[in-house]
Formats: sequence, C-alpha cells, structure tokens
Amino acid sequence: MTGFVKRPKGLRQAVFSGEREMSTTSTMNVQTTTGKDAPWYQEAFEAFEKRLNGSSGTPLHSLRRAAFRHFAQVGFPSAKDEEWRFTNIVPITRTRFHLAFSPSPEAIRTWAEERWALTGVRSHRLVFIDGHYVPSLSRLLGIPEGVFLGGLADAIKLGIPEVHLHLAQLAQYQVGPFTALNTAFMQDGACVIVPDGVILPDPVHLLFFSSQTLEPSVAQPRNLIVSGRQAKLTVVEEYAGHPGATYLTNAVTELVAGPGAAIEHDRVQEESLAAYHIGSTSVRMLEGSKLTSNSVSLGGAISRNNVTVVFAAEGGECTLNGLSLSSGQQIMDNHTAIDHAHAHCESHELYKAILDGESRGIFNGKILVRKDAQKTDAKQTNKSLLLSGKATIDTKPQLEIFADDVKCTHGATVGQLDEEQVFYLRTRGIGEAEARDVLTFAFAGDIIGRMHIEALHRKLETQIRARLRQGHLSTGE
Repeated sequence: MTGFVKRPKGLRQAVFSGEREMSTTSTMNVQTTTGKDAPWYQEAFEAFEKRLNGSSGTPLHSLRRAAFRHFAQVGFPSAKDEEWRFTNIVPITRTRFHLAFSPSPEAIRTWAEERWALTGVRSHRLVFIDGHYVPSLSRLLGIPEGVFLGGLADAIKLGIPEVHLHLAQLAQYQVGPFTALNTAFMQDGACVIVPDGVILPDPVHLLFFSSQTLEPSVAQPRNLIVSGRQAKLTVVEEYAGHPGATYLTNAVTELVAGPGAAIEHDRVQEESLAAYHIGSTSVRMLEGSKLTSNSVSLGGAISRNNVTVVFAAEGGECTLNGLSLSSGQQIMDNHTAIDHAHAHCESHELYKAILDGESRGIFNGKILVRKDAQKTDAKQTNKSLLLSGKATIDTKPQLEIFADDVKCTHGATVGQLDEEQVFYLRTRGIGEAEARDVLTFAFAGDIIGRMHIEALHRKLETQIRARLRQGHLSTGE
C-alpha cells in the first residue's frame, strides 16, 4: 500500500529510479571497535551487493559504495572520539548481528493494531518490520493531490524528484560512522512528500518494529520527509520491538522544511530493554519555516539520539523538546546541534532526563551562531532528575557565537526531588512513594504535554505511570 496521487507531467526523474532490491540474510559479526580489524562488514556488504538483483551499477549503489569505503576506513567510534567519549558502545560492536528477512506480517499484526496504534485519532499508518515497508499492515486515508506516503524503495522506483534532490544530502555519510553504515546498507524506510500549499490534516504515524529472530538482527531504515512551501504536517516516528529481543536499530531521518512550512515531528523510542538504538535526524529549514521536534526515549540498553538542525535561510523557528527515562543499567545519550547560519532565526530547546538505578545519561547540546546570523534568538536548557545515588548524568551545553547582535542563553541543572515538595504532599495525606511518583511524573509531563496529538500524549502518560507504579523509576529497582 503506497499513497501517491499522480502529479502533472514534466517533473524531473530521480537519478535513483528503476532500482529493484531484495532483503539480505548476510551475517554481521562485530569483533572490535575498530573497523579496520573487523571483517564482518566486508563480508556483509559483498553478500548485500549480490542480492541487489542487477542494480549494483546504479548511482544509488555508487553512493552506498562510497559510504561503505568511508566506514571501512573510520570504523566504529570509541571513547577516544570526543562525540562518543561518555557512551560505551562496546556491547554493540561485540554482538553478532545479521540482516534479517522480514517475517510474516501476521506475527506482529496484534502489536501494530493494539499496542502501538494511536487510539482515537485519525492517522495514516505506515508499518515497517526490520526496516522494510509492509503495505498489508499499513493504513492510508484520503491523500491530497501530489502527496506521497509510502516506502523509500517504492519512491526510488517511481522516480520521485524529491528523492533525487534530498536523499543523503542532509545526512551525508561523512558526518559519522553510524550514518555511513546506514547509507552503505540503505534499502528502505519511510518516504513522506507533501508539496507546496498542502495541509495534511491527519498525522502520519511511522511504526518501525524489530521482530524476534534466532540471532540478534540489525535494521537500518532510511527516512525522508520533505514539505513544500507553506505545507503543514505532523509526523510521528515510533520505534519498538519484541520484548526481550536483542537487536540493533540504526535509523537515519532527513527532514526538509520548505519556505513557510509548519512541521511537528514526534519521535518515540520504546525498544526492547535488550536492544540497541542509534537514531539520527538531520533537518534543513528554509525561509520562514517552523519546526517542533519532540523526542521521547524510554527503551533500549543503549540509546543514542542525534538531532541536527540547520537554518538555511532567514526567519526560521525551531523548538526541540526531549525526554529520556532510564533505569537499571541503561545508557541514554542525547546529542543536539543547531546551526544558526542566517539572520532572524529562533531556536528554543528543552531536554529533560530522569535517571534511576545505575543508569547513565548524556546530553551534549551545541548552538552555533555564525557571523552573519544577526538578530538570532536562541535558548537551550537541560534538566536532569536523579532518583538514585548510583545514577549519573554528563551534561555539556555549548554556545559558539560569532555575531554581535544576538540574544542567546543556555544552562543545565542536575538534582533530586525537592524534599519540601515531598513533605507538602505527605501532609495532604499522600504516601511517600506516591508523592515521589507524582513529582516525577510532573517533571516528565512538562515535555509530554507539549505534544499536540492527544492520543500520543495519553499513550505516553500511561506508559510512564506504569513504570512508576512498578517502582522502576521511583525506587531504582
């Protein structure tokens, strides 16, 4: 099931058109953190090429090869890399992964329709299993003229011009090893194209599900979201998996906000607690565009969320909100970068973390104001709540300002629950454990409440309350 209304003739064909690809089952065996010493990816890439069904000579595959060569040269990041020095990914590099076939859609139909559905709201739903689009589980409502909703592989075959113009242009493989790895094995993912002047009234729900396989698997979805001039849309990007399953999700999303466009992008990560998640979102904002990005991380043994925003023209405005909840020995890393490359742009950023048990959090937020970006208004805030004496957070807010007529602030706070507030609630007849849960939920609810989709808001509230009732966050168990 692919949603696409035919557009007028005369549009330029994409250079990636006409490619047919198949899934691969090649084994990925990671032995060390250094790519030069790990032969797994070489064997995997060779097997991957053989399964491309004659399309290995296309421009798209030339891009893959270039990304593969780059990854082979730089390898996986380690603690010696400044951007990764607080995040230990050795458990990822020492796990044997394989590129899995997509299982029968019936295996997750109940999960897709009941657990992760946006109940009570009209929404388009695009379902992906192990990184591959599954039309039989997807649901598309009425689609306006020129809109494309479907899989990236289908968009490439159809020769949609936006794919040629933007794919791998925002998230170039040179920016990081995991982006290079994703580009090298790029096959499918979500593609959302909304042309000039179109208001998409119903949210687009992208559900990525990792199935349980005999061996740990890896999925590398590549997503492209493009809005035209004065377009409006809401996209929910959600990642989940079979409880208890061990797998790696290495996802890359590229988002283009056209002139005057208004976009809300909600990203929810609720992977298996035995899984690993590396997610990167690259955004290009054009003149007068507005973006609201809400990111919530709940699952995963190791989770990394990268968000990069570039103001490519004047008058843009972006809001980045983030929330992560961790317990046990989870590691949750949030890296954000906002590039004010043009004048008269605003950015507002609030990232929060709640940590319990022996979990570890990382926040690195960078705002760059270039020389000609006068009249910039930028604010960045990071707040962390520690519920355990063994939980830790490394926070690093950064401002680099090269313009002189700007208004910029940044700050970070780390603390525990206010004992006076706990005492106040107890004087009102509320037990101590419940009082702590109330205050913890209020801290998280500040971010959840900024999401405009009521169904998503309610769903996340239910999940957070359930974790508090179980004591995973309030007591550190």
